[in-house]
Amino acid sequence: MAIGAAISSRNFGCFVGSGIAYQTEQTCTLKGERLLGACASCGHGNFNKKPCVHRGYTTFMSFRTPNPVSHLIRSSDLSFTRCRAVLDHQFIGSTVFGEDFYNVDVKRSVKVIWSRKLIINQRKSRTRADYKSEPYDINLDSLNPSEVPNEAVLLDGSIQKTSSLWEQFPKRWVIVLLCFASFLLCNMDRVNMSIAILPMSAEFNWSPATVGLIQSSFFWGYLLTQIVGGIWADKIGGKLVLGFGVVWWSLATVLTPIAARLGLPFLFAMRALMGIGEGVAMPAMNNILSKWIPVSERSRSLALVYSGMYLGSVTGLALSPVLIHKFGWPSVFFSFGSLGAIWFALWAKNAHSSPQEDPYLSAEEKRLILGGSVSKSPVTVIPWKLILSKAPVWALIIAHFCHNWGTFILLTWMPTYYNQVLKFNLAESGLFCVLPWLTMAVVANIGGWIADTLISKGLSITTVRKIMQSIGFLGPAFFLTQLGRVNTPALAVLCMACSQGSDAFSQSGLYSNHQDIGPRYAGVLLGLSNTAGVLAGVFGTAATGYILQRGSWDDVFKVAVVLYVIGTLIWNFFSTGEKILD
Repeated sequence: MAIGAAISSRNFGCFVGSGIAYQTEQTCTLKGERLLGACASCGHGNFNKKPCVHRGYTTFMSFRTPNPVSHLIRSSDLSFTRCRAVLDHQFIGSTVFGEDFYNVDVKRSVKVIWSRKLIINQRKSRTRADYKSEPYDINLDSLNPSEVPNEAVLLDGSIQKTSSLWEQFPKRWVIVLLCFASFLLCNMDRVNMSIAILPMSAEFNWSPATVGLIQSSFFWGYLLTQIVGGIWADKIGGKLVLGFGVVWWSLATVLTPIAARLGLPFLFAMRALMGIGEGVAMPAMNNILSKWIPVSERSRSLALVYSGMYLGSVTGLALSPVLIHKFGWPSVFFSFGSLGAIWFALWAKNAHSSPQEDPYLSAEEKRLILGGSVSKSPVTVIPWKLILSKAPVWALIIAHFCHNWGTFILLTWMPTYYNQVLKFNLAESGLFCVLPWLTMAVVANIGGWIADTLISKGLSITTVRKIMQSIGFLGPAFFLTQLGRVNTPALAVLCMACSQGSDAFSQSGLYSNHQDIGPRYAGVLLGLSNTAGVLAGVFGTAATGYILQRGSWDDVFKVAVVLYVIGTLIWNFFSTGEKILD
């Protein structure tokens, strides 16, 4: 049987070039003399061809595993003699090898043990060919073991290491899952204060005004790093920036109990520092996914990542009371913050800012990712004048403001509404506060799959983004108008859940649009629009308290509905899904 040939794992039948069975015995070496075998890489298909040596190596196939594994051996270091093969039948088609082809020990010398069974498949019959073989000693003293890698050689000449099931999982979705985990931790560390503040205020005798300052101090730092984080990510890469953010806010979370015991100024500063860390998360994530995710998977990947925020809120709200009850309020900060170290270890090992930087990315997946029109060159200068001169950019900023006004109001004031209007007790209010987050996590992923499916069916990206964001605006507007008409708490809770559920379609609308219109500047664009969104949350929360002092909840909802309608009109008139920034 021929052994000095590169046999492709995709076409085992090519090693018999003529398809005619015959008996032959001849001496062959790997230094230019005649060689038994055929090379799939260069097309040699006759037993009497000269050896095929590519880049100084000759390839031998080992069938020790279901997937053939080849061993590359330098052709100048060994020779084979007296290779005899007896084929009893004429045959065509592909082959399946049933036993070990050979065993190699590259440390000193080699015993070549030939397989005694070869199963050859035909369309309608099966033929068995038995080989007469003898072991031969081969001197490999000059061969370095490192020069015989356990790698598979593909037809196109690229080399791919054999891998486990986890390593075969698409690398781009490993990045998505790690981003999902970071956003899960982000909201867990953010919402724990809303629960821990109750025993903390009782212990330190804080007034309601002081509690309000502590809660708002987070946004002092959060606002500072939205645009800065986007610039940083676009220039030096999302891996470093997101890794920095998670480590920074996790450390601030762990140090929060210590800062609280030192005094209010230290606590204010620690909450602001935590905001600085979390402020870079969304721009950095947007940057890294713009490089890793093709357009056909963009909506569902972003929906999955953002659903991590919603599930983080659910997890934080559910676990914090249990930890406080059993171990005291400091345990919430210590336990949640320490999870960041585990995440960072996984991130440092598996993440890269772009596909080009990942040495283990398969050639097939790299072609899929880089097959689009996204520019991969690094950003050196941010063209602010060009960015701010584009109408779709302003549509994105205004839409983000309108969206977050309603969202922050519902999420911030929802417990108060449940307690004062629906007459739920605090335990019931906390339970029902989780429902909208769960609804958003589920619907966001459904919306992502719908959006990507519509794009794959040929619908334009612009049309899909407008449809999804229109649902994200008009859905909440409709259900908020129904709150004043329902007569039971159950229906009111249902309206709130449906409002937030339809809001989650925005993940496939405006939240995906940054990468559509300017993939190179995705981090900066999200930093700009999210700054407007954070300001909407700050002003909207304050304005709601002012409205409630002089009006009613209906007035609060009417303001949100008006902004939703304005956002819908501006989005549909001025937004686009086409790339406008190159």
